[in-house]
Amino acid sequence: MISKKLTIAAAFVLLTGLSVGPAQAQATAPAPSAPAATAAAPAAGTQVVKAAAATEKKNPYGLMHIIEQKNPVSMSILTILAIMSIGTWYVFFVKFFEQNKILGQAKSVERRFWTSGSLNEGIEKLPKNSVFRGLAEAGVRASQGGTTLVGLNDWIAMSLARQLEDANSKLAGGITWLASVGSVAPFVGLFGTVWGILQALISIGVAGQASIDKVAGPVGEALIMTAIGLFAAVPAVLLYNFLVRRNKVIGEKFRGFAGDLQTYLISKGSK
Repeated sequence: MISKKLTIAAAFVLLTGLSVGPAQAQATAPAPSAPAATAAAPAAGTQVVKAAAATEKKNPYGLMHIIEQKNPVSMSILTILAIMSIGTWYVFFVKFFEQNKILGQAKSVERRFWTSGSLNEGIEKLPKNSVFRGLAEAGVRASQGGTTLVGLNDWIAMSLARQLEDANSKLAGGITWLASVGSVAPFVGLFGTVWGILQALISIGVAGQASIDKVAGPVGEALIMTAIGLFAAVPAVLLYNFLVRRNKVIGEKFRGFAGDLQTYLISKGSK
């Protein structure tokens, strides 16, 4: 009886060891080392960063890509628009300082010329390059050279009118550039747009399929050309209106001075 119980116990222990052994072996199996896992993570992150940097460097939709391609038509359009934009700002600053100079001369006329004891003394007080001094000298010459066929008043008026036309023509010089840029630059940019769309259609025809990578680059170039054209045209229009308005103010000062000078010459003469 005892031997039978020992045999049953031994069989139970044997069966228990067989069922538990594989599970324990799996539980106690060595896990992958932590340094290896942590080493794999930075490597993957570095590859992602490098891929992102490569994508940024090879952006096919920016202005630098257009320049790198060195397409003759695209480069010609960019050059023309750049010249228009640079010329616009150059003309604006030159005319702006010229207008400020004339407005300063107008203030000096009120302080120096009309407060002088005589006409010649007032002329000498004005700067030699002053437009108002040129008007005064022309009026004095006209008052000393009247003819019998034309009255003195009409002769002085014609002399001052010619001087005013010369002064206004010099003042308006260069402003036509702004008007031309404001009118032409959008069409130059539009031509760049048409050229970009044409390149997109050619790319689609060559590839045989309308994939986004064949269309996005040329279409992006077209939109950039349109934006550059507007960038050159809009400031030109605004600056043109600004300078023309200031020229009207200066023209009124010229005419006012010429009218007062004519009245003075007719009533009192040049002495």
